[in-house]
Amino acid sequence: MFTKGKNILKEMQINRDEKVSSVASRDGVLLKTFLLVTCVKILLIPTYHSTDFEVHRNWLAITYSLPVKEWYTNTQSSWTLDYPPLFAWFEYCLSQMAVFFDPEMVKVENLNYASPATVYFQRATVIFADLIFAYGMREMSGTFCKSLNDHAVFVFLSLCNMGLLIVDHIHFQYNGFLLGILLISMSKVSKIGKEMSVLQGVIWFAILLNLKHLYVYIAPAYIVWLLKSYCLNSGKFFKRLFTLGLIVLAVLTVSFGPFITQLSQVISRLFPFKRGLVHSYWAANGWALYIGVEKVLSVIWKRLGWLKDAKSAVMTGGLVQEQSFLILPTPTPIVTFLLTFLAILPALWSLLCKKTYMNSKYFVRCIVLCALSSFLFGWHVHEKAILTAIIPLCVLAATNKKDARIFIILSSAGHTALLPLLYPSNLLSLKLLLLLTYMLSSILVLINQHVRPLLRLHEWLYIIPLPLITFYEVLHKLLFGNELPFLPLAFTSTYCAIGITYCWILYYYLYLQNNTCTDNGTAESKLRCQRLKDKQS
Repeated sequence: MFTKGKNILKEMQINRDEKVSSVASRDGVLLKTFLLVTCVKILLIPTYHSTDFEVHRNWLAITYSLPVKEWYTNTQSSWTLDYPPLFAWFEYCLSQMAVFFDPEMVKVENLNYASPATVYFQRATVIFADLIFAYGMREMSGTFCKSLNDHAVFVFLSLCNMGLLIVDHIHFQYNGFLLGILLISMSKVSKIGKEMSVLQGVIWFAILLNLKHLYVYIAPAYIVWLLKSYCLNSGKFFKRLFTLGLIVLAVLTVSFGPFITQLSQVISRLFPFKRGLVHSYWAANGWALYIGVEKVLSVIWKRLGWLKDAKSAVMTGGLVQEQSFLILPTPTPIVTFLLTFLAILPALWSLLCKKTYMNSKYFVRCIVLCALSSFLFGWHVHEKAILTAIIPLCVLAATNKKDARIFIILSSAGHTALLPLLYPSNLLSLKLLLLLTYMLSSILVLINQHVRPLLRLHEWLYIIPLPLITFYEVLHKLLFGNELPFLPLAFTSTYCAIGITYCWILYYYLYLQNNTCTDNGTAESKLRCQRLKDKQS
C-alpha cells in the first residue's frame, strides 16, 4: 500500500511537471513572438499617422489641463472627447506621464501638436498597452488551445495580425489594448462551473463597455451565455442574476459617477446620430452594397431622364454627414438597430435554447456573429470594427477547420478594406507587403494545421484578386487623373463587402447546421462526430 501511494505521488509529480513545462513552452512562444512583432512596431513609429493621433493627443490635454466637469463639454478642438469615462481616465493616467516627455503636448490650446517627443510617446503607449492584448491571448489559449501547436497558430494569427498593425501602429488607435480585455473576459466566462472565474470575466467585460461603448453590440451574446451557463439550472437563479447586475451597476457607478451632472452631454457625445449612415471611409458592410445599388440606379435613372437632381453622386463624397437617398428608401438609426437585432436573434436563440450549444466554442461563435451582424447593418460603422469579429475568430481558426475557412476569407477581405485608411501614395508598397505577407502566411499555416485544403474554388477566385484591388489606386490615377477621387475607395469597400457578407451567411449556416456533435464528450462520441463531420466535408 505504501508503494502504491508512492507511485500515485510520483505520477502526480510527473503530471505537474508536464503541465509546468507546457505552460513554459506556451509562454516562450508568446514572448518570442511578442518581442519580434514589437520590433516591427518600433520600425513603424516614423510612418504616417492619421487625425486619430491628434484626437488622442487632444484627449491627453483635456484630461490633464481641465477639471473633470469640463472634459465632455470642451469644444476648443473639433476632436472632442467621445469615448466612455473609463477611457477618459485611461487618457488621464497617460497624461500624467506625457508631461515629463513634452509639457507642450498636454496644453489644450496646442492644436495639431506633433513634436518628435509627442510622436514617440504616443506610439510607445500603444505598444506598451499591447501587453494587455498578449495577456488576453495567453488566457484565451489556456482555455481553448489543447496543444502547443494550436497555441502557436493562435498566437501567430492574433499577435501578427496585420489589421492591428495598420490601425494601431500606423493609423493610430488603441484597439489591441481593448481587444485584449475582450479576450480576457471571454476566457474567464467560458470556464463553466468556475464561479469566481465567471464573475471576473463579467467585471472585465463591464470595464470594456466603459472603455469603448461600441462593444455593446456583442453584449447580447454575453447576456444569453451567462443566463444559460451561470444562472439557469444552478438552483440560485435570482441570487446569481442579482450578483451579475450588481457588478455591472458598480462598474457603471465608478465610471459615470463623476459625470452625473453632465450625463446628457456625455450620452450625446457617445451616440452622435447626426454623423450619418456611413463613415467617411466606407466600412465594407451591407450599407456599402446598398449605396452601390443606389449609385447604379441613379446613373440609370439619369440616363433615362427620370432623374435630374444634381445630387446624383449621393454618399460618394467621403463626408461625415446626414444624406438622403434619391432612389432607394433612406435608412434611419432605428431601422439599422432593428436590422441588427433581427440579424443576431437566431444566434442568440440557438445559444440559449439548444442544449448542444452548451459549449464555450459556440459562445465565441455567437460573439463573432454578433460582431459581424452589427458591422454589416449598424449605423455609422467604422471600418476598424471588423477586427472585433476577426480577432476572436483566430482562436477557433487554430482549432477547427470550418472556422479556419471562414477566417481566411473574412480576414483577407476585412484587412483589404482597411488599407484605404493609409491613403498617402508612398505607403502603397508597405500596404501590399503587409497584406500579401499576412494573407499567404495565414493560409499556409492554417492548411498545414488542418492538413487539408480549406477553401472551395469560388472562394479562391474571390480572395486571389484582393491585392489587385489595392493596386487599383495606382491604376485609377493613370486612367482618370484627379477625376472620380472616391471611386477606388467605393470599389474596395463594395468588393470587400461581398466577401464579408458571404462569410456572415456561410458562418450562420455552419453555426445552425449541425449541432449534435460538440467538442466535449467521450472518445467514442468524438470519433463518431469526426466521421460525421468528415462525411459532410
